[in-house]
Amino acid sequence: MVRTQNKISDIELVKILERNAREPFIKIAKIFNVSETAVRKRVRKLEREGVIRKYTVDVDFRKLGFKIHALIGVDTKPENYMMVIEKLKAMEEVKSLFSSTGDHMLMLDSWFKDSDELASFIKKLENIEGVTKICPAIILDRLK
Repeated sequence: MVRTQNKISDIELVKILERNAREPFIKIAKIFNVSETAVRKRVRKLEREGVIRKYTVDVDFRKLGFKIHALIGVDTKPENYMMVIEKLKAMEEVKSLFSSTGDHMLMLDSWFKDSDELASFIKKLENIEGVTKICPAIILDRLK
């Protein structure tokens, strides 16, 4: 998909980096038909503007021995909401934490080696002051 114009689309550039944050700038430059320097400058601009906030890896936790992937909905008493968020942020088991609307106030993304580890984590959540509801959902397979 080589572009004929010499213009870098921010959205297309971000899509390329989302697929592979380590994509060589020289390869991206060929896609946009621009210099490597132009790509490097555009990426730095997107970083400065906060469009690109960080680079990360996509880990297959199963290959590290984790068998259970769970999304866990958590509700809290309103007065404990911020304190619960801070406690959840500090927990190693919480890979991602989201504030949400709908069925639950907070959504946690977590991995566990087995069901005993998941059950132990649920008990930890139950012991946090202000937590009123915990609803784990086990992810069977990532489809996209």
